[in-house]
Amino acid sequence: MALDLPDFPWDSLAGAAERARAHPEGLIDLSVGSPVDPTPDLVREALLGATDAHSYPQTAGSPALRRSIANWFERRRGVAGLGDSEVLPTIGSKELIATLPLLLGLRPGDIVVQPATAYPTYEIGAALVGATVVRADDPAEWPEGTKLAWINSPANPHGRVLGVEELRSAVTRARELGAVLASDECYSELSWEGEAPSVLDPRAAGGTREGLLAVYSLSKQSNLAGYRAAFVAGDERIVQELLAVRKHAGLIPPAPVQAAMIAALDDDRHVAEQRERYRLRRQVLIEALSDGGFRIDDSTGGLYLWVTRNEGSWATVDWFADRGVLVAPGTFYGDTDHVRVALTATDAAIEAAAGRIRA
Repeated sequence: MALDLPDFPWDSLAGAAERARAHPEGLIDLSVGSPVDPTPDLVREALLGATDAHSYPQTAGSPALRRSIANWFERRRGVAGLGDSEVLPTIGSKELIATLPLLLGLRPGDIVVQPATAYPTYEIGAALVGATVVRADDPAEWPEGTKLAWINSPANPHGRVLGVEELRSAVTRARELGAVLASDECYSELSWEGEAPSVLDPRAAGGTREGLLAVYSLSKQSNLAGYRAAFVAGDERIVQELLAVRKHAGLIPPAPVQAAMIAALDDDRHVAEQRERYRLRRQVLIEALSDGGFRIDDSTGGLYLWVTRNEGSWATVDWFADRGVLVAPGTFYGDTDHVRVALTATDAAIEAAAGRIRA
C-alpha cells in the first residue's frame, strides 16, 4: 500500500525552470538553499584522515563528537552543561525532521503543530504516521492533544527570528500540553539583525530542558550539505528514546562524517567567513529587489529573502523566469503571494541576477 504523500514541490517548478533556461544568458537558480561555496579545507582533511572506517561507528556519536556538540552549544548558543546523553548526531536534519513523529511513537489521530508558513518536511513527518497537522504560530492556538510542536527560527522560508519571550511562550504552552517542543534552528548562525536564541537557552527553557529538542545542521554554516551532518540536543529522556530507536534502525552517521563534524564544530573562523559571503550577497539582492519594485518581508535571518509584488506566487515565479532567474513560490510553504529568493549562488551569479531584476 502506497503512502498518501503530496508530490515533491520542486517537481512543479520544471516548467518555470525550462522557461528560465531559455534566457539568452542562461539560468540562475535561486530556488533552493544548496550551498555553492567550497567545503572548508580543514573539514575535508578531517574526513580524509578518517577514511579507514573499518568498524561500525557509534549511533550515539563518538565521545569526541558529543563533546564538540556540547562545547559548540555552550560557545555559540549560550547553552551550558549538555552531557553526552543529551546530544545525538543525525544523518542531516531533514532525516530527523521527517522521522521524528515516527521515532516518538506518534500514531494516527495524534496532533502535530507546525508554523503557519513552513518548511514542508514537518508535514511530511506527520503524514508518515498518519498524524493530524495544525498550522499555528501563536502557542495559545495549539490545541489540547498536541503531541509534537515544531517551531523554526530563523525560519524557512520567511526568515522571521523568534526572540526569548516568544520562545518562552512556546516552551510554557508545550509543557502545559505535555507535548514535545522541537525547535529547528538550522539557520541560527545566519541571523542578520541581532541574536537568534535557542529554545535550550536558559532564558527560554528555564531551569530544565524537559520536553525540549533543538535541531541543528552543518549544511549552511560549513557548506556540508553533501555530508549529511546534523544533530539534535535537549531533554535527556527524549534523546535517549531517539537513540534507542535509531540503534535498531541503523541510522548512523558514517565515521568519516563524524570526524568532519568535529573539525567543523571546533572552528569558528570558517563560519564567520561564510556568513560574510552571504551577508554581501544578501545586500546585493535586497538593493536590486527594492529597485525592482518588490517588498521584502521579515527576512531577518536565514538564507532567503521573502519577496512579494502583491500578486500570486506563480505570477511572480513567471516574472523571474522570464529574466532567467528561478525562485520558489510561497505556495510550497503555505503562502500564496510571496516567493522565496535564495542567497545560495556564486557572487557572479548574484550580481547577474541583480542586473536582470533591475532591467
